[in-house]
Amino acid sequence: MDINASIVDQRLTGIVHDYLALVEPYAGNDTVKQRSVAFVLLCASTALELSLEDAAELLTEGGNDVGVDALHFSEPDDGEFTVTIFQGKYKKDLKGAANFPENGVKAAINMMSTLFDPSKFIQLNQHLAPRVEEIRSLIRDGYIPSVRLILCNNGVKWNKQAQSWIDQTGFSSDQVSWIHFNHDNIVAVLQSKKAVDDSIQLQGKAYIEEFDFRRVLVGKVAITEIAELFNRHNDLLLERNIRRYLGLHANRVNSAIHATLTNKDKSNNFYFFNNGITMICRKFRHNALQGESYQLKVEGIQIINGGQTCKTIQQTLSQSQQDYSGVYVLLRLYELADDDQDFVRDITYATNSQNPVDLRDLHSNDEIQKQLETGISALGYAYKRQREEGVVGGSTGIASTIAAEAVLAIWRNKPHQAKFLRREHFGKLYQDIFKNLNAAQAVLAVLIFRIVENERKRPTLDNPPEFLPYAAHYLAMLVGQQLLQSQTLKIAEIDHRNFRLLAETLLQKKEIYLQDAFEQIKVALAKLYKEQNISLQQLSATFRRGDLLENLGY
Repeated sequence: MDINASIVDQRLTGIVHDYLALVEPYAGNDTVKQRSVAFVLLCASTALELSLEDAAELLTEGGNDVGVDALHFSEPDDGEFTVTIFQGKYKKDLKGAANFPENGVKAAINMMSTLFDPSKFIQLNQHLAPRVEEIRSLIRDGYIPSVRLILCNNGVKWNKQAQSWIDQTGFSSDQVSWIHFNHDNIVAVLQSKKAVDDSIQLQGKAYIEEFDFRRVLVGKVAITEIAELFNRHNDLLLERNIRRYLGLHANRVNSAIHATLTNKDKSNNFYFFNNGITMICRKFRHNALQGESYQLKVEGIQIINGGQTCKTIQQTLSQSQQDYSGVYVLLRLYELADDDQDFVRDITYATNSQNPVDLRDLHSNDEIQKQLETGISALGYAYKRQREEGVVGGSTGIASTIAAEAVLAIWRNKPHQAKFLRREHFGKLYQDIFKNLNAAQAVLAVLIFRIVENERKRPTLDNPPEFLPYAAHYLAMLVGQQLLQSQTLKIAEIDHRNFRLLAETLLQKKEIYLQDAFEQIKVALAKLYKEQNISLQQLSATFRRGDLLENLGY
């Protein structure tokens, strides 16, 4: 029995027991199927850094799933968007030695040839069809998908025959990534808080300074040293890195790094081309009498920026016979105390701030967010300003990201931006969302959004409208407007004094408000498309744009 396979199997037992409601819609009472679904759920949760509840939103298992067990896609950015597809194969045998099956690889290849062609008809189940058509709608609008196929099992990678089929597909490695994910990967993440102590050999001069009870080192290290460090410790080094997790958050940066390293004319200048690696540690020691090329003894190593660089170096050097003895990368090393966690978090996100999604954490300590936290607490809810404050659980927990999305859709009347510009909620749209926002308005928006999201996930209507999977943010906006009208209020008049009344009214009349919102959208779509039959791709595109707002009277 493989130890890691056994650990994961025990984890699946816990998931099936504690989160049966997430698994049953896809597995019913079949205990074997429940375990299989739980495995896909665990893989998606681990790989994408999501709670199990959020990962369950991605599940698509069932008949007509064309080999797609879970599906996630990002919002478009600079003409591209990322699609992550999970296919899981779980065995009772816990030896951990079985290859990912050939038929699974074949199914993935066949799926790729049809799923991303908007003109091809494909019969899909109710969970998968709306998402695939939304992806196809983006493709029709000119956005380019970057696809990550994550093939998961509790065994080893696919065999050479399956790899040859993958190689023969002709899919560009820049656009399609084939990733094997198994029990070892999952356990590596679960154990990621284990401390890493090791030595690092520097090359040439290094700058070391101590100030404000912290120490800083800036130096040069051979990329072969980085590769060896990762061969010894792998992703344990990336616990705090925002884009961690086994290369799954890779993008074209990785391809550019790889291209530079494999180009003999450019690789010697890698030190100048790359932004370098930032590490933190509890303590580092060196022989100061040596003068240069120090051998560092480092305790508690964590890479907080440059994780992509490190992983690409490791992978490139393992596959190449090229001589890299003269290739270096810049290293920044910060020695920080164990009780310096706030500072650690700040520099972690500051050094990664080129990724807009991290702006939430950069804003988490500003006065607006602190005031909201205090006000929301007084209303009996817990506002989570930062990502590292744990999973938001229960009906009283409110993540700042959800609050931003709900407020932008409902009170700012921008439902399309709320859904499709999430990366800008704490960037360009921050002031639009949070300026003059009080706690009562924020919580009420979240309560409305939850009601609509529950209807989207678990429709109460016998024949829910086809637009429901795409229209949640528009529906929430319309429900919010009806709630205000019921009390003859304006948004600015919502505060702690009338919050309870509004929340109770919402709870009592939510079915009426939802039904009316459905009718308003049906009328607006009829105005927009007259007598035309509307495809799912058209529906997806319609709710992505803002022109429907005009037909709704906004």
